[in-house]
Order: sequence, then C-alpha cells, then structure tokens
Amino acid sequence: ELKKIFFTRTPKILDIGTGSGCIAITVKKEIPDAQVFALDISEAALETAQQNATQLQAIVEFKRCDLLNEPIPVNGLDSIVSNPPYVRKSESKEMLTNVLAYEPHQALFVPDDDALIFYKVIASKGYDALVNGGKILVEINETLGKETIELFEKAGYIDCQLIQDYQHKNRIVTATKK
Repeated sequence: ELKKIFFTRTPKILDIGTGSGCIAITVKKEIPDAQVFALDISEAALETAQQNATQLQAIVEFKRCDLLNEPIPVNGLDSIVSNPPYVRKSESKEMLTNVLAYEPHQALFVPDDDALIFYKVIASKGYDALVNGGKILVEINETLGKETIELFEKAGYIDCQLIQDYQHKNRIVTATKK
C-alpha cells in the first residue's frame, strides 16, 4: 500500500546510515518491488545488516560509504531515508545507560558546534542523487526541528515538514526536491 501512496513506478530508495538495516529491510518488506540500497561507514554494521536481510528474506543492496567524505553511490533515487547521528555530545549525560552501552557512539553523537553536520551533507548530496519530486525523510534531534527545516529549505527543497512522534516530540523532517 505504501507504494501506491508514494510511487507510480518501481521506486529506488536509499537508507543512509543503515546500522543493523532495520529501516532498509522494513522498506523492502513493505514495498517488495522497490530497489532498496543502504549505506553505512561501518563494515561491522553492514555485515549485521546483511545477515538480518538474509534472515528476513529481504533483498537490499548494502554499500560501505563515508558520506561525509564520499558521494552518494546511487543516483536516480525516489526517496532517501535516514536516522543519522544527531545527539550532541553534551546531551550524552541525559541518555539511557542501555543506549550508551549497546549503540556505537559513532552512530549516535555529533559535535556540539556542528549538530546538523549529517543533515547538511544529506541535503546537499541528496539533492544531486534524487529525481525531481524525490523525497527525503530523516529522524532528527527533537530540539533542532526548526533549524533542520531551515537547512533543507536553504538547500532548495520544498514542502518541508516537521512531524511529531507519539510523545509529541519533533522527530521527523520531510522535504521534497523541486
């Protein structure tokens, strides 16, 4: 049903910072005919993601990519989804112990003085990789909703929206390439 809502042809969807692959795998399971790609800087994460995809019988093309220093290796994308690192290092003391113990810090934290670093790169490189009308959906730091929206608008995206989660916290930003 998601395909009918978002796409008129076989979509190409990219998950940036896939980690264990849960987003990419879920997208593939929900939209079986989609071409789903997933990027991560960590070889260990990509191995885990591939194991999870195999176990769940989801065909996802996993690629190693250091997005801060390399281009997006897939073009003609209909959608980019991402849950990039967004927790400022100064916010780590507020986090639950189980998160800090089991999540790689590289997947969680960003510098206090450049908290939107990944969104800047996703907005810029994503604009080149998306088709016209392509969409971006990113999870965000709840305290930086306005700034994240402004970043995507300045990068040339339209219809930028801030979506709240079930706890009424700012959680997702969507944006559309003109």
